[in-house]
Amino acid sequence: MVFSAGLKTFLADFSLMLVALFWGLGFVAMKDALESYPTFWLLVLRFGSGAALMAALFRKRLAGVSTADIKAGVLIGVFLFLGFSTQTLGLNYTTPGKQAFLTATYVVIVPLLSWVFRKRFPGLLSFVASAVCLSGMAMLTLQEGLAVGAGDTLTLVCAVFFACHILAIEHFAAKTDPVILAIIQIFMVGLLSLPFALAFETWPGFNGGSGLWSIAFTVLFCTVFAFAVQNVAQKFTPSTHTAIILSLESVFGAFAGIYFMGEIFTSRMAAGCALILAAVLLTETGPALARALSGRLPAGEKP
Repeated sequence: MVFSAGLKTFLADFSLMLVALFWGLGFVAMKDALESYPTFWLLVLRFGSGAALMAALFRKRLAGVSTADIKAGVLIGVFLFLGFSTQTLGLNYTTPGKQAFLTATYVVIVPLLSWVFRKRFPGLLSFVASAVCLSGMAMLTLQEGLAVGAGDTLTLVCAVFFACHILAIEHFAAKTDPVILAIIQIFMVGLLSLPFALAFETWPGFNGGSGLWSIAFTVLFCTVFAFAVQNVAQKFTPSTHTAIILSLESVFGAFAGIYFMGEIFTSRMAAGCALILAAVLLTETGPALARALSGRLPAGEKP
């Protein structure tokens, strides 16, 4: 079946929305798992298991892996490790809902880095949507003034690494097998986490309980499904689209924190959610509206 370019972009964006849903729920699952497992052992379990499962499912595709695939996967995996290590460390000191929104600040960082490294202006619409999204996240997170704690600072650092991760996938996904890229980058996170776990943490053992169920959820849905889908989807949608759509994880994460962990949801936070959703809608409908009004493609887009 042959799909038009517009339909491919829509399907890619919808798939990324599902990824954002699972990642939003993943904040609560990871917070629960941290009650039983320290930071780096948790990453070893999550990403080591995810890589092993994907390698088993796609072993025939791995037979054709090339040196270029490995180099690309390792680089992307390093960014992913830096992002998840700082994020998971930060989650020890902040709430799942708040971290969900602070992580999503990559929505502003992606177009800026894209402009710097690709030397191509991503379009005014990308910056307007990013600014609207950032305003929404501020209303949702800064409930007690502008002060941020250690967990919040680590989360903001992780947002920079996740922005680099998104741009790296966009750069390599068109040239390599996205599934192989997903397997290698997931494996790298588990591999790089292991020395830190052995050096600085104590192995807690398998004690059962909700922690293992939470890890299983993050392995199946937040790792295997999410990164395979993201790598494939980014072949058909720009990095700025990807960043704004994935920022919906902040909305899903906030609602998950409210439902599962009893976090308080205020009218100010509701207004913040509305602004984030408006930014997503602006990203999805803005280009078509601009073409209708001006009769030409907006800046940064190709026919």
